[in-house]
Amino acid sequence: MSGLITRILNGIFRSRWGIAIVLGAIILAVVGIGRVFSDGQATTPIGKSSPAPAISIDPSDDDSVATSDPPPTPKTAPGRAQPEAVAYAFASAWVDHSDVTAKKWLSRLQPNATQRLTEQLRGVDPAAVPADRVVGKPSLVAVSDTLVNATVTMDNGKLGLRMVAPEGTWLVDGIDWAPA
Repeated sequence: MSGLITRILNGIFRSRWGIAIVLGAIILAVVGIGRVFSDGQATTPIGKSSPAPAISIDPSDDDSVATSDPPPTPKTAPGRAQPEAVAYAFASAWVDHSDVTAKKWLSRLQPNATQRLTEQLRGVDPAAVPADRVVGKPSLVAVSDTLVNATVTMDNGKLGLRMVAPEGTWLVDGIDWAPA
């Protein structure tokens, strides 16, 4: 008996008509299950629009992400380097990796890096740095007055730098590499 069922099923699944009938049955089952579990409410047809949302003139009701406030301005302590200068100095030291020991390379980065980043870079082989020269000025995006994301264009990619200034002294706290 099972041999007969196996031959019938093999015959159905080997023909195009059999596969079409099985797929049609599956589609009907899915639609039927969807109707059973739907709430019976009609949805807005395609091409018809729903009523426009109510707009309040009260500014306290505004929950949008866009703001008319000016972007934050990075704050630098008097006599300290601006974030652009720190980003450029760090990037320049980062790509200066030929014929230098790991210790010497790290010591060049250290004046413009946080202690946390310095510890993360300890033991890194400078020969693994994927760029050889800086080719552009840093572009900055201020997140707050003490947090800036800088991007420095290199000869074969972009170096992303997360910069912090907890007391007005800008330091690189994280790096990211995006190859060109």
